[in-house]
Amino acid sequence: MQTILVTGGAGFIGANFILKARKAQWANIVNLDKLTYASNLQSLVDLQEDPNYYFIQGDIGNLELVRYLLDQYQPNAVINFAAESHVDRSILSPQNFIQTNIVGTFHLLEASKAYWQKLTSPKQEQFRFLHISTDEVYGSLNPNDPPFKEDNPYLPNSPYAASKASSDHLVRAYHHTYGFPTLTTNCSNNYGPFQFPEKLIPLTIINALNGKPLPIYGNGQNVRDWLYVKEHCDAIYLVLKEGIIGEAYNIGGLNEQTNLSVVEKICTILDELVPKSDFRHSSLISFVKDRPGHDWRYAIDSSKISNNLGWQPKENFDSGLLKTVQWYLNNSAWVESVQTSSYQNWIKQNYEKR
Repeated sequence: MQTILVTGGAGFIGANFILKARKAQWANIVNLDKLTYASNLQSLVDLQEDPNYYFIQGDIGNLELVRYLLDQYQPNAVINFAAESHVDRSILSPQNFIQTNIVGTFHLLEASKAYWQKLTSPKQEQFRFLHISTDEVYGSLNPNDPPFKEDNPYLPNSPYAASKASSDHLVRAYHHTYGFPTLTTNCSNNYGPFQFPEKLIPLTIINALNGKPLPIYGNGQNVRDWLYVKEHCDAIYLVLKEGIIGEAYNIGGLNEQTNLSVVEKICTILDELVPKSDFRHSSLISFVKDRPGHDWRYAIDSSKISNNLGWQPKENFDSGLLKTVQWYLNNSAWVESVQTSSYQNWIKQNYEKR
């Protein structure tokens, strides 16, 4: 069985990918994660006794550590999930995003390229470096604009998006300059189990359960395309196996929703699953001052991965959202573990002054 070095595997998408990879026997997994605020090893507790799963705490920017892991475990692929990913945090403190998303990706590329260059010819041909990115690198769409395609120009509007765009450019450059076998995926907004509750859907679920305000930026009409995380993991593995070296693939859920609609749908689900006799959850909705430079709309054109590799999303937003809400209701211990004092302070800092 092949071995994959996964970076950022204790985060939201990375953890879902690792769990699916081990359950489906896709590969042995080496998980390198810095364990920042958004990482949680509780998400991977089911793999504690798995002899073919290895966890190492560390930073992708630690060149010597990455070199050691590559030499020690001899992976057939590297999948880079590691990233600072929250736009609001990037607005308040962009430095961490520059350091992890740009400098960290650079060091990971350097170590991986050096490792690849030392492999035998057959192993060089098998090796892949898959970089996980975002649709936010393309900027913002107007209501009637066509969805983002892979050849859209990069027009990032937040420090987060700019840092991811920079990392995408580095990955592309390493392929074209050195022949390094890279792949890039750009996804729309993910949702599902194990998502840290600074993002819209888990924040809304947890606040609603606790009877707290449900903050929505501006008038709530900003649009996002939503992709169920487990389907995203399937697409990532398909690109790893069958994607053309040097190419980028957009992965979207074909589920455009306004932020207000998302929150209202969550409230409706909770009204059914956790009925409150004294109020409806939608009464908690609170409109707050918009964040600076808030992109109006994201939408993904997934025709390339659909036509060339045969992937397309099957989960519609209503069914995926119901599964997600039910997961948070069924996993209160995980939810409690992420609501640390630093998390509570961040929520206050970001929302209360609005």
